[in-house]
Amino acid sequence: MKKQWVAAAAALALAWGAAAQAQSQELNLYSARHYATDEALYNDFTKATGIKINRVDADDAGIIARLKAEGSASPADVILLVDAARLWRGEQDGLFLPVKSRLLDDAIPATLRARPAADGGTPWFGFSTRARLVVYDKLKVKPADVDTYEELGDPKNRGKLCIRSGSHPYNLSLFSAVTEHLGEQKAEAWLKGMVDNMARAPKGGDTDQIKAVASGECQIAVTNSYYLARMMRSGKPEDRAVVERVGVVFPNQSSWGTHVNIAGAAVARHAKNPANAVKFLEYLASPSAQNYFANGNNEWPVAKGVVTDNPALKAMTGGSGQFKSETIPVSAVGAHQVKVQQMLDRVGFK
Repeated sequence: MKKQWVAAAAALALAWGAAAQAQSQELNLYSARHYATDEALYNDFTKATGIKINRVDADDAGIIARLKAEGSASPADVILLVDAARLWRGEQDGLFLPVKSRLLDDAIPATLRARPAADGGTPWFGFSTRARLVVYDKLKVKPADVDTYEELGDPKNRGKLCIRSGSHPYNLSLFSAVTEHLGEQKAEAWLKGMVDNMARAPKGGDTDQIKAVASGECQIAVTNSYYLARMMRSGKPEDRAVVERVGVVFPNQSSWGTHVNIAGAAVARHAKNPANAVKFLEYLASPSAQNYFANGNNEWPVAKGVVTDNPALKAMTGGSGQFKSETIPVSAVGAHQVKVQQMLDRVGFK
C-alpha cells in the first residue's frame, strides 16, 4: 500500500510539474487593439519565446469593466489599451501590477509611462503613439488658419468643421489635454466655438472625416494620424484621390505641441503568469516590435533610438518623421475627462 501511495504521489507531482510548465508557456492577453497587422507581432513573440498567447478582444471600456467584474479570479496577464486616459483609469482602480524592469525604464521615455508606484514599480508603459491632426481642403483653406487646435473654434472657420462624436475617447483625450493647457473656462468657450463652426452634426469615424473634407462636405476635420497614413499607403485609386485633395497640419508646433495618444500595456494585478507578462512588455519595447507598430499600423514608435522609416509618416512630416508633441502628464488627461464631458453637454457637442 505504501509503495502504491508513493507511486501515486510521484505521478501527481509529475502531473503538477507538467501543468506548471504548460502554464509557464502561456500568456493571457486582454487587448483593445483590433489590427490584423498585430498578428505578426504576437506570432514573433511566440516564436522567440515559445510562449503561446491566448487573446481576448474588447474595447478599452469593456476590458476595464471585465477586470473589475472578474477580480482576483481574472485569468488576464497583460492588458493592452489604446487610450491614455483608460490606462490612467485602470491604474487608479488598482487593476495593474507595477513592474520593475531596467530594460523598460531605459527604453520608454518617462513622459510615456506611468509614474512609479510606492514600491518603485511602474504600473503601465506606452509603446506607440498616434497624433491628433487637422486635415484641410487644400483648395479652400490656408494651413495658417488651422495650425492650432484653438483655431478650430475660431469664428473665421464658421461652417467648415467635421469631427466625430465629442464623447469618443480620442476626442475626450484631446479635449482634456486642451483643458489642461487653457483652463476650464477657456476650454469650454473653445468647445462652444467648435459647435458653432460645424458643417454638420458629428458622425462617423476618423476616416469619414477625411473623406468629408475631400468631397467638399466640410473644409477642415480632425483625425488620428494612422487613419490618414493608411489612406496614403493604400493602393486604391479612390483613397489616393482623397489624399491628393487634403492637406495636413500638426497643430501647435509653435506652442505646446501636437496632442498624442498612447497605445500601452500593463501587467494585470492578478496575473497568473507575471514573468511571461513582463517578458511580453519588454518584447514590445524591442526594435522589431516597435517597427511592427510603425509599419504595420502606421503608429509612431516610442522606444529610445527607434526611428520610423514608414513612408507615410515621413511624408506627412516633411520627410523627417519627427514633430513636436505635447508632454503633459497622462494623469492630467485622465483627471479632466469628467469635467470635459460635462462641458460637452453644456455646449451641445454631441
